[in-house]
Amino acid sequence: MEEVKFNFENLIVYQKSLDFIDLVYYTREKFPKMETYILSSQYIRAANSIALNISEGAGNTNAQFNRYLQIALDSTRECVVCSTIALIRKYISSEQNKLVRSQLAELSRMITSLQKHLKNKPSNY
Repeated sequence: MEEVKFNFENLIVYQKSLDFIDLVYYTREKFPKMETYILSSQYIRAANSIALNISEGAGNTNAQFNRYLQIALDSTRECVVCSTIALIRKYISSEQNKLVRSQLAELSRMITSLQKHLKNKPSNY
């Protein structure tokens, strides 16, 4: 049977958002058990939100896609805060925080670039 693939799956920003989700799952394994339903859960939801909003917005009008990309961008900032809290609480190392922030910075740049592209493009993406 042939593999079914959706157009949004070809977006590099979407693929990188999935990589970031893997990083967050790995990172939160170091969190204490008491954080399972607090910080860990929020961190995972925010990371998942990046990919989910990119996929949900793709295929809509450019204006709608841009709106979903803004939500994805907001979720990257939420992940920055989650990582910072984890660092302050000593759940993760400074190196791990730098890795997370580096990936978030890249995702933010890519999302912002895509938003600019959509604003300058008259048709659907």
